[in-house]
Amino acid sequence: MRAYQSPLSAVRAASIFFLFAWMGAAVAGQPQEMADALAAIKSVGPEGRGNAAAAAAWRKLACGDATTLVPLLEAMDGANDFALNWLRAAIDSITSRVLSAGGSLPAPDLGKFLLETHHNPRARRLAFELLTKVDPVTTDKLLAGMLNDPSMEIRYDAVQKLIDQAAQSLAASNKAGATLLYQQALSTARDVVQIDGIAQKLGGLGQPVDTLKLFGFLTEWKVIGPFDNTGRKGFDTVFPPEQTIDFTAEYDGKAGKVKWQDVVVTEKYGKVDLNQPCGKLKEVTGYAATEFFSDRPQAVELRLGGDNSWKVWLNGKLLFGHDEYHFNAEIDAYQMPAQLQAGRNTILVKVCQNEQTEDWAVDWEFQLRVTDSLGTPILSATPGRNASAMVNRP
Repeated sequence: MRAYQSPLSAVRAASIFFLFAWMGAAVAGQPQEMADALAAIKSVGPEGRGNAAAAAAWRKLACGDATTLVPLLEAMDGANDFALNWLRAAIDSITSRVLSAGGSLPAPDLGKFLLETHHNPRARRLAFELLTKVDPVTTDKLLAGMLNDPSMEIRYDAVQKLIDQAAQSLAASNKAGATLLYQQALSTARDVVQIDGIAQKLGGLGQPVDTLKLFGFLTEWKVIGPFDNTGRKGFDTVFPPEQTIDFTAEYDGKAGKVKWQDVVVTEKYGKVDLNQPCGKLKEVTGYAATEFFSDRPQAVELRLGGDNSWKVWLNGKLLFGHDEYHFNAEIDAYQMPAQLQAGRNTILVKVCQNEQTEDWAVDWEFQLRVTDSLGTPILSATPGRNASAMVNRP
């Protein structure tokens, strides 16, 4: 199923034109004092590591003027969550002081930063907020072109604008128009609360939604585990499934022999729950494998959501790994460019669970789909061929 995509509207074109009109020269290089302060901020870590130095650095950065805003936003690229909070606080302090004094923000440079989608999504969302303080009319128009934005926060706002427009159409008894707007919003929404709300509206309009099919989540898997993750060492440990995928094999797991099991996903957001076949466990590692068939070689994205530590391989090649726990479980939170070969492609996912025992830390799961660069789902060329029918290959 291919998601609905709207053409470039005149409004969107006009809004982009006006935003480019704001743009000026790039911010000059950072002075050494600022560079040192940013280095201290970006060195902060968990359990209070580097907090004293970060606090001193923050006081220096927060005294900056409007010209330091973009360098601070740029510093958010590659920063951890602790550093992001410090940098956000410095930007908020500068912005409040500048505007209270009747000053202005550097709209051209903020606009340029916003449109460069490789920057940190939270930093781009913050740039959008700052631009809204300068020109809310233009930023509101700009949302029409941001339905597929890689920043989930910006995308949320763009989708919400469509939802509001659909509600207005519905209030005016334009059910057909409302249905189209809700369907467009649904095709790009990634926030579960928004999706559920849209699905409820469409259901009331006689258009029931199958989110599992709509987003093209992969549903048929082979799962094996648990292997060990004591002390969070499992992420870097090479267990047998990383060396050879043999669905007939048994291996020594954390508490005995383990073997591959069939899992067919029915959860509406495609979540592969390793707690179900392996047990509700802590400090463990599991693997899930599936096959995807492509009718031709093609560039795609493998899009994963999940709040555990994980790695993904395609045809034996490691695409990406993320060693962090219980932080970001949004749909499409992680987008990995990949190249499918014609015919059979093997996808292997490693998922580690840590030692935390809080109720919100029991999840040991992920969701995965194959899409184009805009998030339109790409389905397997042979949907009848599934994980349970896989033959054993190295």
